[in-house]
Amino acid sequence: MIEENNDIIKDSEDDKNELNEVAEKAIVNSEDSFNKDAGSEEFDWENFENEQMYTEEEYKKLEDLYSETLASLNANDIIEGVVLKKTEKDVIIDISGKSEGVISSNEFRYNSELKEGDKVEVVIDKQEDKTGQLVLSHKKARYLKSWSRVNEAHDNGDIVDGFVMCRTKGGMIVDVFGLESFLPGSQIDVKPIRDYDIYVGRNMKFKVVKINPDFRNVVVSHKALIEADIEEQKKEIISKLEKGQVLEGIVKNITAYGVFIDLGGVDGLIHITDLSWSRINHPNEIVKLDEKIKVVILDFDDNKNRIQLGLKQLFSHPWESLPDDLKVGDKVKGKVVVLADYGAFVEIQDGVEALVHVSEMSWSANLRSAQDFLNIGDEVEAIIITLDRDERKMSLGIKQLTPNPWESIAEKYPVDSKLKGKITNYTNFGVFVELEEGIDGLVHISDLSWTKKIKHPADFVKLGDEIEVVVLELDVDNRRLSLGHKQLQEDPWNVYETIFTLESIHKGEVLDVFDKGATVLFKEQGLEAFCPARHSLKKDKNKIESGEVLDFEVIEFNRDSTRIVVSHSKVFLEEVKKEAVAKKKEKSAVNKKVQKMRESVEKSTLGDLDALSDLKNKMDE
Repeated sequence: MIEENNDIIKDSEDDKNELNEVAEKAIVNSEDSFNKDAGSEEFDWENFENEQMYTEEEYKKLEDLYSETLASLNANDIIEGVVLKKTEKDVIIDISGKSEGVISSNEFRYNSELKEGDKVEVVIDKQEDKTGQLVLSHKKARYLKSWSRVNEAHDNGDIVDGFVMCRTKGGMIVDVFGLESFLPGSQIDVKPIRDYDIYVGRNMKFKVVKINPDFRNVVVSHKALIEADIEEQKKEIISKLEKGQVLEGIVKNITAYGVFIDLGGVDGLIHITDLSWSRINHPNEIVKLDEKIKVVILDFDDNKNRIQLGLKQLFSHPWESLPDDLKVGDKVKGKVVVLADYGAFVEIQDGVEALVHVSEMSWSANLRSAQDFLNIGDEVEAIIITLDRDERKMSLGIKQLTPNPWESIAEKYPVDSKLKGKITNYTNFGVFVELEEGIDGLVHISDLSWTKKIKHPADFVKLGDEIEVVVLELDVDNRRLSLGHKQLQEDPWNVYETIFTLESIHKGEVLDVFDKGATVLFKEQGLEAFCPARHSLKKDKNKIESGEVLDFEVIEFNRDSTRIVVSHSKVFLEEVKKEAVAKKKEKSAVNKKVQKMRESVEKSTLGDLDALSDLKNKMDE
């Protein structure tokens, strides 16, 4: 653009010389005309003033020359000028135009050695100011030139030099050709950047990746330069990948599930399980960021975009160092490294783990969670139960270190023996009672009480309570012990059977009323009975209510299911029935007397009729 403007200036100088020649010729012609007319006695001054100094052809030529000269000095056109004079306030610049231009000295502060005769690049800021002076700008010319160079670099994909000035939100500010450009953090390097400050004050190579003409924003990238080289390296590395190949890489990123390794443009992942033969909680226990390590290729997909690496595979498996004389039945020591509900994993040496199933932790048949027995980090002793070197599997047992209490349980807890134990657990069907370590028995919900209707064992006993029981049944082979609590007392239903006979009436307290009926308590015997809803109506046709003490008739007694069904409605219905029968009998007797009287009417006298009338009135009363 500058060369084009210089050519324009050169052409304008030629036009200017030509313009001067035409002007001089015109002046000579005008002087000759003036002298000629001056010698005339009758000189027409009015005609002289109105007469044109140039011919139409000369005027048109002058007009074109002026237009071409002025048109070349447009705003935003970069022009090369010469310094004519320099003062503390202004710098006078000759741009070979109609007049010289003025630029503020502040625009040359970066160039303190500027002197007269130096050539500088300028643009026209104002055609003329208030005093008619042409105002130029060197700063604007430098900016337009830089903007032009940035656009050219963007269009051509050129690599540019830049100076990292400072940090900013999301990246860095870079000086490129005097323009402040933005370098996003993600475009600094192919690797994640952890310290941005190390780049401040450095000269680096960049590629212009984005330009916004409206806002004059420029975005540059250093990563784009690296990626081009890495892509070539990546293709070369991928083409040579083979399973089992050992490569050297740098730890690029560490996550909770594994480590990403930079293999020289290609990333691979070491899963946390492939970092060490021993169990670890986090990959940072094994590797560190930017650490250079050797890895082995375990697998990759068809396109080789996902590469699975291993670190522990570079070392021999710990099972290979397991003593040859180790066998089933040997006692070993280890540390609990993992806990689950079904058991615990114990590390007996680095990288060698064995499972202790929860059923092998205690002789108790009431199996619970492994957390009830062990904690992570516990040092334990155990017996080897199974050992498979080919499959690299081993199981241990802890309870085998103590005698099996079930072997002598028949002598220790015979049937009908009375004992005390602690409630360790309960379910919907009963409670478990621990008699000693490893010996638990079950008390079925039906064996807790003779009289109470228990919906859930928790309503009758609490965990940790001590309870008296009697041994009902013993199954040594299946390690089952059936206990009872109500059997400690005599069965009261033998007595209840003689008291609560059918149609017998007893006073009871209404405990609870619900849709299907009510629960009735006979306090004297401490026995609960059931009153169906259809038998719960009172004489006033209202239902019985909680807290009322009423008479109830036994309508069902089932000793086998320990069930008594009573009725309140039948009590007063029987009374009503008896009253109705009595009235019926009385009415029948009266009717018989009336019939006899009617039969004797014909034989009666008048006095007898009066007596009969009196009798009738009494009967009516």
